[in-house]
Amino acid sequence: MNSPILQLLVLAGIAVFLILRLRSVLGTRGGHEPGPEARAPSSQGPRPHNLEVIEGGPDRDIIDHVPEDSESAAALADMKRAEPTFGVSDFLGGARGAYEMILMAFERGEMEEVREFLSEDVYDSFAEVVAIREEKGLTIDAEFIGIRDMTLSNATFNNGVAAITVKFVGELISVVKDDKGEIIEGEPGKSKKQKDVWTFERMMGADDPNWRLVATGE
Repeated sequence: MNSPILQLLVLAGIAVFLILRLRSVLGTRGGHEPGPEARAPSSQGPRPHNLEVIEGGPDRDIIDHVPEDSESAAALADMKRAEPTFGVSDFLGGARGAYEMILMAFERGEMEEVREFLSEDVYDSFAEVVAIREEKGLTIDAEFIGIRDMTLSNATFNNGVAAITVKFVGELISVVKDDKGEIIEGEPGKSKKQKDVWTFERMMGADDPNWRLVATGE
């Protein structure tokens, strides 16, 4: 279970309805409720880049996702040296599943299901929104359509801690109803784009296989 593929596929299990997100928690949805900036991982200073693989030449698993001469590329190479089984493409496959899984749990208001995949700050923010929603008697009918675009926007590696930031553009149908069953947001059958920037973090080489969501934003 220490293989990154298994580590990340653990994140891909739950698929259910998606809800109203508030600005303090998630990104923008079809131009509504813009979210805050994601908390960026600390950056590293310049250092020699070494993206060579055993066979020679640059590591396509890295440069297919970030520029070869970038600090993100150097950080990803360092992650691979610290944990040789780590793969960038494998990580992104897991992040794709994690995005849907965590959003779905949030929309259902069942945050305990994904608590182990969230930092304490992110969990508290999500749980606060769920509590406010319940107090107002809001219900959500939603369907996750899919991810239209996903890009790795930043990576850092400091003191063994890997942080990878991913930009998502998803598509979903979301209808919010009040305690009387009246629609107050959204339109049945009409999808909207959902934009998010999420940062995942993990101590490379640790026994704990889980990447955790440590920051969300637009």
